[in-house]
Amino acid sequence: MFTLTGPKTQSVENIGKLVEAGMNVVRMNFSHGDHAFHLKTITAIRAYLAQRKTPKHVAILLDTKGPEIRCLENPSQEIPLTAGQTFIFHNDKSRFVDANGGWTTYNLAGSVRPGNRILVGDGLIGFEVVKVDQETGEVVTRVENDGLLGDTKGVNLPAVEVLLPAITEKDEKDILFGVQQKVDFIAASFIRKASDVHEIRKLLGDSRIKIISKIENQEGLNNFDEILEASDGVMVARGDLGVEIPVEQVARAQKMMIRKCNFAGKPVITATQMLESMIVNPRPTRAEATDVANAVLDGTDCVMLSGETAKGSHPVAAVETMARICREAEADINYADLYPTLRRHTQVPTGTAEGIASCAVKTSWDVHAALIIVLTTTSNTARYISKYRPIAPVLAITSSDQAARQCSTLRGIYPMLVPSMKDTENVIHRAMLWGVKNGMAQAGDPVVVTSGIITEVSGQTNLLRVMKCPGFDI
Repeated sequence: MFTLTGPKTQSVENIGKLVEAGMNVVRMNFSHGDHAFHLKTITAIRAYLAQRKTPKHVAILLDTKGPEIRCLENPSQEIPLTAGQTFIFHNDKSRFVDANGGWTTYNLAGSVRPGNRILVGDGLIGFEVVKVDQETGEVVTRVENDGLLGDTKGVNLPAVEVLLPAITEKDEKDILFGVQQKVDFIAASFIRKASDVHEIRKLLGDSRIKIISKIENQEGLNNFDEILEASDGVMVARGDLGVEIPVEQVARAQKMMIRKCNFAGKPVITATQMLESMIVNPRPTRAEATDVANAVLDGTDCVMLSGETAKGSHPVAAVETMARICREAEADINYADLYPTLRRHTQVPTGTAEGIASCAVKTSWDVHAALIIVLTTTSNTARYISKYRPIAPVLAITSSDQAARQCSTLRGIYPMLVPSMKDTENVIHRAMLWGVKNGMAQAGDPVVVTSGIITEVSGQTNLLRVMKCPGFDI
């Protein structure tokens, strides 16, 4: 579960409550706050985890602002608009902003055409393009509905290809800050094509920070396959996406992205307004609870809370509620049917590690294994195991604290950090004992184990064994 932090949940005490309620990944939204503000969150989560009696691996995600389009910077007051009136967009800051027109941070005249729509303020006010003047940069529109146009509202251009950079100067500074602070994930906003992901990966260097691509527009949907191949995971960012495409198409887009991520074995996060009413109310609506459950049943690896935990009145209750809904939904999944479906949609030949992982999950079904143990250096083998949706819990053993945290986005994976994996037999023995102690297995239960002849080197998984759980405590 991903949760967004804000001033209300930024203290060590409050962020600790979110951890205990079920938070796995803490999200920092770099559309708001400076580096000093976000450093407080990083410091708080690490301080809490350091003082916790039993280890828990919570990842940190940096969500970039991205190349947004905004309009009307700092008007003296909100501007009332009336349906049917004319409103002119331009990109000349020197011109006065009033009810007749205002400037945007992007030259709309270079992209829109008559008949296109411009949506402002999360889609609450719509404008139909009537005329475009390339010379003056003016876009004459007809206001579609009454509303108030306020300060620096976001602008969406449904079905329009925009020529924006993959990352802005601010994004670059924020990403480099994330590298310096050793965050675990970058959530890259407004990804439109694979080259956007490649550009961000160059900035990350050899940090092994993983990239979660946020799909928020039609171009991102059109290029989804290439984006998925280039990314480490995908976020179904339904906020802007639900403005950029017709709202009735959001559910189909969500299901398509979840399905393709499942087949690729890459984590997918479903986000936006999942328990929105809990910003104010102590309980969600029935529709919200059903939305969360259906995302889980569709195959999402992660769900996300935003305003519910960043500014809401019931942040801990929201996390606890979402956790309960997810558990109930997962109990209704027919895992036995998932494995053959996922195998059927996997391109062959696979790499050795994925082949071993697939066999491990199949073997766990055949022998009724109580537990799967996977030794992993970078979390990749754990990801392959998670792809095939075993019903048995999976212990991912790693000597990398970063890999342990990055396992937090993988469905059904429990990371266990060890000082070294060089003594493989001892590490496996201790892992089985830990499983017994924590109720995952009992003495004599079969356990499926994957590892490599060469330890602590990525890409070396080539062994599969079935072992018996020992019968004594640690």
